[in-house]
Amino acid sequence: MYDTNEVKAKMTAAVDRFKEELKKVRTGRAHPDMLSGVKAEVYGQYSPLNQISNISVQGANMLLITPYDVANIAKISAAIRADQTLGLNPSDDGRVIRVPIPPLTEDRRREIVKSASSKVEDAKIVLRQARDDARKDVKGSELTEDAKKRAEKEIDDMIKNFNSEIDKLFAEKEAEIMKI
Repeated sequence: MYDTNEVKAKMTAAVDRFKEELKKVRTGRAHPDMLSGVKAEVYGQYSPLNQISNISVQGANMLLITPYDVANIAKISAAIRADQTLGLNPSDDGRVIRVPIPPLTEDRRREIVKSASSKVEDAKIVLRQARDDARKDVKGSELTEDAKKRAEKEIDDMIKNFNSEIDKLFAEKEAEIMKI
């Protein structure tokens, strides 16, 4: 019998990565993960904001960033402004940075959904690659024809389940984004 645990692990990892990518997608409410892709140049190297500051939510539409070293405030603000995909305009008072989260327009919501849908396709590509690799392993193995067919069916069932999970996660995120 073909061991499908390795294929299942690859597919589970793809879904987990997709979940992490969805956390970064802006929904109109303040969330610290919104800034997880932003890196600021401090001490001669680029570092993620969560390694050089504390990011917290202050109300539904405000992020509060407290740098560990106040000398980096200007660099952190500049890094947030430079990320055009976020469309954020931070302000600082010398100790902390406040990042107001503007309400999303209908057009911007649709753009965000479109961007998130590309992440869906990326995740499904990884699933298909894992399936194809598993099928090659099954065909190259010394299993009987019946065992090969059972293994292929099991792999196909797995990919259907994982695809439906990705579709469900995306539908939930899309509803969250489009909600006013």
